[in-house]
Amino acid sequence: MSRVVYLLAYPNVQLLDISGPLQVLASANLRAQELGLDTPYLTQVVAAQAEGVISSAGLGLQTAPLPGPELPCDTLLVAGGRGVEAAVADSRLQQWLLEHARQARRVASVCTGAFLLAATGLLDGRRVVTHWNSCELLAQRHPTLEVEPDPIFINDGRFWTSAGVTAGIDLTLALVEADLGHALALAVARDLVVFLKRPGGQAQFSMALSQQLHARQNDDRFAQLHAWILDNLAGDLSVTTLAAQAGMSERSFVRHYHAQTGNTPARAVEQLRVEAARRLLADSNQPLKRIAARCGFGSEETLRRCFLRSVAVTPQAYRERFSVPVQD
Repeated sequence: MSRVVYLLAYPNVQLLDISGPLQVLASANLRAQELGLDTPYLTQVVAAQAEGVISSAGLGLQTAPLPGPELPCDTLLVAGGRGVEAAVADSRLQQWLLEHARQARRVASVCTGAFLLAATGLLDGRRVVTHWNSCELLAQRHPTLEVEPDPIFINDGRFWTSAGVTAGIDLTLALVEADLGHALALAVARDLVVFLKRPGGQAQFSMALSQQLHARQNDDRFAQLHAWILDNLAGDLSVTTLAAQAGMSERSFVRHYHAQTGNTPARAVEQLRVEAARRLLADSNQPLKRIAARCGFGSEETLRRCFLRSVAVTPQAYRERFSVPVQD
């Protein structure tokens, strides 16, 4: 039987929180049909507003009225967006969400949709995530939650929560994989030109972006330094070299770098190298020895140890799971 999926919208909802998961499910339906399978998902965007809602991007969404309790769903997905505060204050919406979430096989939120779910009490005591910029606020408002700021998405029992915007696509791909298997989910990812179906534990944004955000908020010379590191991953990136590149003494550089970025120079270099290796593992057929050399690890064994420390899987296992066949 087809799985009924309700996607809950409201005024000023984030457009991609709805359209991203919706397109993943539509693509899964198309792939299943091509394989001669029954349509796996029946999707419906629902809202308290019978006339539809306007997303925060200004695009209107046609919605169905909130279904009654006699029409339960398999999966209930709650979108995020600028209108989430008003949605949290809507007692009718809260009651509907509570009733249907209790009946659903699984419940998911995208981005700040976690605030709406948390307000019902359904997430109490669970591990959750939301957009990295809202994690602290979610933890303050709901101290019984175990808010983790880093993952792309988290699955705790029948509840799934995800990070900001595009993470809803990753989460929905994971739901498809749980329902229909890895091969079909990967086929959907390729259809959508999502080159990697990211694992839930992956950081919300890349190490390079993370370092640049810290640096630009505090000291522009570190942003320039990170750009230089990315161009010289295979070279000497010792503290001596980095301090000279930054125009500082080694002692001063180490102290200021840690204060501004919250990281040690050595750890930052390792993370940037691992990120570069991940891209090469996924997008190329280059052997591990060559990738290790290009990214500055020196040997396959060093690459393996650093990869395990940062990603919790071996480089080979990562490639087997997330690579897309390419022609070098």
